[in-house]
Amino acid sequence: MSLTTPLPGAFTEPAPSALLLLGRGVDLASERGVECVGDLPAPSDPDLVERARAARAALGERAFVLGHHYQRDEVIAFADVTGDSFKLAREAAARPEAEFVLFCGVHFMAESADILTADTQQVVLPDLAAGCSMADMAAIDQVEDAWDVLVDAGVADDTVPVTYMNSTAAIKAFTGRHGGTVCTSSNAHVALRWAFDRVGGLEGTGKVLFMPDQHLGRNTAVRLLGLALEDCVVFDPRKPGGGLTARQLKDARMILWRGHCSVHGRFSARNVADIRQADPAVTVLVHPECTHEVVTAADMVGSTEYIIKALDAAAPGSSWAIGTELNLVRRLANAHPDKQIHYLDSTVCFCSTMNRIDLPHLVWSMEQLAAGRVVNRIVVDADDAHWARAALDQMLALPGY
Repeated sequence: MSLTTPLPGAFTEPAPSALLLLGRGVDLASERGVECVGDLPAPSDPDLVERARAARAALGERAFVLGHHYQRDEVIAFADVTGDSFKLAREAAARPEAEFVLFCGVHFMAESADILTADTQQVVLPDLAAGCSMADMAAIDQVEDAWDVLVDAGVADDTVPVTYMNSTAAIKAFTGRHGGTVCTSSNAHVALRWAFDRVGGLEGTGKVLFMPDQHLGRNTAVRLLGLALEDCVVFDPRKPGGGLTARQLKDARMILWRGHCSVHGRFSARNVADIRQADPAVTVLVHPECTHEVVTAADMVGSTEYIIKALDAAAPGSSWAIGTELNLVRRLANAHPDKQIHYLDSTVCFCSTMNRIDLPHLVWSMEQLAAGRVVNRIVVDADDAHWARAALDQMLALPGY
């Protein structure tokens, strides 16, 4: 889709970008694995779909397949339920009769499912390389060191940690140990207000350490809670003291971890300006993981579920530009042929690790389970699971959840 020409009525695939091709190559700095043990079916196998159907039928009610919204259509076709990460984990927990939970998502999501499901259930991630670059931007040793910095600056006792759902079990456990809570993109404002209330309220001097996505934290604090951009500082774990002085930490209200989503971080204010020029009637709808500049330039901002519901409720003939992962935008366009739905960027931007879960990996994992071999099981350390569950339970106890 070229934004220098008028937008067509039908969905147009953005141009491919070699930089963003999915599931190819390895980034050892951000991914947890590189391949599954064993031989995968060839993607070109003409019987692949039939093999998937046969393996799924063989497993029957022993297996429950979860499909995140950002998954490929070929995977979603075999999902028993689709949704965002926390919804899927709770769906799995609500089906204790399912011996196997196949989580077609990324590693931190499978961890949450393991935390919430019964001990009799086994969570399987079809490809161990399906990590999350954002979650991996906050390692537990870095976060513990950061807390020591806050202690040395004399602000730790006045700081409540809040971690986004898109974080590892170890970070959720850290948050639970320090009396904080988890949040999703849809209830981040409630979680932040709760956290501030614990340390004197929004009008006080207390602080929130928000991990690992700086953009969701900043956008929520400024747009929805009325804090100023100057109230936010970014803690960079790669710099001594996070790159901040003790005075900056004392003056801050939001201490934002230096992390971001590699998909949502690509959208720019220029994308918004270009698409408005091409279609003045377009409504720009973006995810709150986008940068503050993009969120400010957009018409509507909301979580994945919010985006889906907004398109479901949109008037026929209306024009939309969506700033989120391409698999979802394409699926929305196919589901709403009566509306003009466009991708906000002009080049491909899938979630590279999410897309490592493809049909060959799903078929392989289901066939292995059907043959009595449990592969790629995700197990969270018992102590981490306890404290992560405490943080998740605190989120469930938030007002209005």
